[in-house]
Amino acid sequence: MTKALEQAFREASKLPAAEQDALAEAIRSEVLGEDDWERAFAGSPDALEKLADEAIAEHRAGQTQRIKTGKR
Repeated sequence: MTKALEQAFREASKLPAAEQDALAEAIRSEVLGEDDWERAFAGSPDALEKLADEAIAEHRAGQTQRIKTGKR
């Protein structure tokens, strides 16, 4: 474990139990999400490129919508 992660855990240990549990779940979700992402594309290295090509084609065909974020 890196020193930075150890320090983060030390700081997190000072939080109330409910906040520690929420943080733990967020970390697990992030780590597992990355693993899922890697597994999803490991078997098909061209899958991400194919998805990107499909998204670009849909955009060019006018099948996409701008997401309104409130920023501009």
